[in-house]
Amino acid sequence: MKSSFRWYGDSDPVTLENIRQIPGMRSIVSAVYDVKPGEVWPEESIKYIADKCRENGLVFDVVESIPVTEEIKLGSPERDRHIENYCESIRRCAKYGVKCVTYNFMPVFDWTRTQLDKAAADGSTSLVMYWDQLKGLDPLKDDIHLPGWDSSYTQDQVRELIRAYGEIGEEGLWENIKYFLERVIPVAEECGVVMALHPDDPPYPIFGLPRVITCEENIDRYLSIVDSPSNTLCFCTGSLGCSPKNDIPKLVRKYSEMKRIGFMHLRNVKILEDTSFEESGHLTREGSLDMNAIVKALVETGFDGYFRPDHGRMIWGETGKPGYGLFDRALGSAYINGLIEANGGSIEK
Repeated sequence: MKSSFRWYGDSDPVTLENIRQIPGMRSIVSAVYDVKPGEVWPEESIKYIADKCRENGLVFDVVESIPVTEEIKLGSPERDRHIENYCESIRRCAKYGVKCVTYNFMPVFDWTRTQLDKAAADGSTSLVMYWDQLKGLDPLKDDIHLPGWDSSYTQDQVRELIRAYGEIGEEGLWENIKYFLERVIPVAEECGVVMALHPDDPPYPIFGLPRVITCEENIDRYLSIVDSPSNTLCFCTGSLGCSPKNDIPKLVRKYSEMKRIGFMHLRNVKILEDTSFEESGHLTREGSLDMNAIVKALVETGFDGYFRPDHGRMIWGETGKPGYGLFDRALGSAYINGLIEANGGSIEK
């Protein structure tokens, strides 16, 4: 397995010098952040990231993410141009050593939380989603600004998008996924790149928006659209694990045996009685997921792809991008390393 860590570029308070000191660290997960979605990533920007990582003894070989635009997701007139640009960005990334590209098909909102700094009894803070904080909110009527939502959209644009997705519904979204995959996966195959789809976070509808990458049945449908080793999952245990209906160790074992996991996001989550959830520390006893069973499934099925500790708590007085501080993610990485070793696995240098 290949240990990796997300880095948000030169503006990230967590530096490559910090990351390289985490035991077992190999790969950097990053992206070009200053290009409008739908446009081609400049070669010089991709090369810059690759060179910076190499200077610090790290490898830039995972992209998270090349955004899939709303025009692609909705099947708008601009989608063909956006898909052509998407394919060109894949080619350019592959030229500079990228082997895995993560993306998602979540309508309008990437991920949904109601609070980014919920304090725990030990003084740490983390991301949470509480249903009672969403009660009575209607984005078609109210001005809503939730964490994780794209602030570049005006409220009127958000309402227009929600109406548009309401018109196409789940089946329309599936058709647009199919259209995208049939054009992008052959390019990824040619480039030696695996495309890794991140599940919906959380894995159920929010404000009536269709969300389809949520469960075993739907993941099976997605993987069957283009049956290719380049068509894989970015299996996020915390996202799919927000639903008590998903047996995460079982699903990890199934899709790893099929060789259809390109990237693992490993984190724990605590599900509450009303299915609200809190992001917890990585340790099994801190949440609702059996992290050892998950890692055991990966080792026993011969998973040799990328993994990273996902969202961490803010601890020890650290400030920065919520979920993406250094300290707790480094602890998570060390914990995962220990589980891999204890289960007989190995971490690639």
